Amino acid sequence: MDKIQNQTRPVFPFTAIVGQEEMKLALILNVIDPKIGGVMIMGDRGTGKSTTIRAIADLLPEIEVVTDDMFNSHVSDYDLMSDFTKQQIEDSVSISTHFIKVPMVDLPLGATEDRLCGTIDIEKALNEGIKTFEPGLLAKANRGILYVDEVNLLDDHLVDILLDSAASGWNTVEREGISVRHPSRFVLVGSGNPEEGELRPQLLDRFGMHAEIRTVRDPSMRVQIVEQRTKFDQDPYACIEEFKEQQNSLKSSIIFAQSKLTSVMIDYDLKVKISQICGLLDVDGLRGDIVTNRAAKAFAAYQNKDEVDIQDVKTVITLCLRHRLRKDPLDTIDSGTKVKQVVNDILG
Repeated sequence: MDKIQNQTRPVFPFTAIVGQEEMKLALILNVIDPKIGGVMIMGDRGTGKSTTIRAIADLLPEIEVVTDDMFNSHVSDYDLMSDFTKQQIEDSVSISTHFIKVPMVDLPLGATEDRLCGTIDIEKALNEGIKTFEPGLLAKANRGILYVDEVNLLDDHLVDILLDSAASGWNTVEREGISVRHPSRFVLVGSGNPEEGELRPQLLDRFGMHAEIRTVRDPSMRVQIVEQRTKFDQDPYACIEEFKEQQNSLKSSIIFAQSKLTSVMIDYDLKVKISQICGLLDVDGLRGDIVTNRAAKAFAAYQNKDEVDIQDVKTVITLCLRHRLRKDPLDTIDSGTKVKQVVNDILG
């Protein structure tokens, strides 16, 4: 109990969040397999988007990082290691490590490219021949979660940089012929309110999943949400203690799913059906097929299954395809409903 009280600021427990199952599932699957490609959460104001994202970051187990490294480098995985750490390993320097909470980085709306990517001190490089790099938010977010609220209001150029780093796992900064690159593998979470404008289709397509959240209309559920929040505000530590068991259980399920992920199989016929659905929905490119396969495997691993079944695909496919459909201004049905119709026709 003392350990909890030493934390700087208590975070609302993930398992205490009432409703918004679609958003919670999308976040859990991205944490199990970050290669799904992040999640875009679109919905009404005041529906707990930020609370849920902070809660999932707080829930995750601590990660081991190399001490004195600016990029949260992994001690043995080359893909998550900076060039500085690789050099130390090659030179047989003994490396010390310590554990930190999973980084949760907020990108402010007014952020500049330098704040995001980091800067190279050109003067020092030219005068003293020393390559000095001041890390940006992409460096801090390596192996963590990068959250962009109001992503639809962010400059398209910055969204592009974010998506490129999230996809490649690396960030490269070049100034006056001097180049620095570092690992930047994170789960990208964007949120926004559709009333304030949509993201451009080519940027939207780069997000792995798209969760839609609506204000809860059911009165008894609304009361439950308000009571839960009031209880937390009055005594956060008692609330954290109350949900401790559920938090630990979910954490264990996520860790287990992460380790099981590589062994989960997906049948060839099921892959064909996924691609058939993407074809019938006229989804551009193959990203929809790839993400649906990945998400279905992550969901199967989360449920401790060895093989993906039809139900797993049905659970995740709307999240993976809803934002990839071509917008028809004359369409009267919602894109999620359209996906479900085709899925039911093909998968039964």
